[in-house]
Order: sequence, then structure tokens, then C-alpha cells
Amino acid sequence: MTSTVRPAVPADLPLIAQLIRDLADYEKLSHEVRFDEATLGEHVFGPRPMAEVLIAEQDGQGQGFALFFHNFSTFEGKPGIYLEDLYVRPQARGTGLGKALLQRLAALAVERGCARLEWSVLDWNAPSIAFYRSLGARMMDEWRIMRVDGAALQQMGQ
Repeated sequence: MTSTVRPAVPADLPLIAQLIRDLADYEKLSHEVRFDEATLGEHVFGPRPMAEVLIAEQDGQGQGFALFFHNFSTFEGKPGIYLEDLYVRPQARGTGLGKALLQRLAALAVERGCARLEWSVLDWNAPSIAFYRSLGARMMDEWRIMRVDGAALQQMGQ
């Protein structure tokens, strides 16, 4: 079995969209998925990309992805990489694809002079937490994610 991690190309958009839906199913958040595939493609592959995607393949078949973007640490004075989503299909778990995706992201962070690689994990996802810790990641227990969206975002933006 041959495993590879490569940057996504526009032809991967249907695969990326399906992997996002698969991830939402796994996280029991399918009701939250509202993206339009064309708009997603514009934000990933358009003239001003807002995110990048890596595709993990086994024998040429897409089995996982990592969607990420740059953030910035004022304390470090350097950019970072924020991993928005990491997903490997159940049949491909345990084969090293998740680790390969994270290793490639870490290599990109180093190549790009980033201070850190960060992501969030659901508190109930014990297998993922254990996996991330096995790679040297640490939980930032003192930090909580804040979000403004929907009508509250519209109101705040007025």
C-alpha cells in the first residue's frame, strides 16, 4: 500500500466537500454543514485563498484531509498555522495517514518560519486527544474558544 500526502488541487473539490461531510457525521454535527461547494472552492483555490488543504491518499485514493490557514502570534511576532479540520476515513485509520498529515503540517510550519501549529479538539474525542498527545501536542486547558456567528455576527458588524 502506497501512502502520500499532497497539496489539494481544484479537481479535489468534490473529495474535499465529501470529507468535510464525513467529518461532520463523525462529530455528530451534520446539521451544522451549510457550505456551498463553489464558494468553498473560491476560498481555497481562488485568487485570494483563505485556506489550504492537504490530501492524504492510499494507492491513489483520497482517504483524508487537513484544512488549515495562517494565524499570527503577537507575542512571538511570527505567523502560525491553525489546523481547522483533520479527518481520515475510518477504513484508513491506524495506517499512519493522520500522523503523516500532521507531520507535513509541522514541516510547512517550520519551512514558513511559523512559531506554532495549533488546533482544537472536541473534549469527548478521547482517541484523537490521545493520538495528538502521543505526537507531543499539549492541551491548552486555560484557553476557551469564543465565537460570534449568525445574527449575533450581523449585529456586531453593524
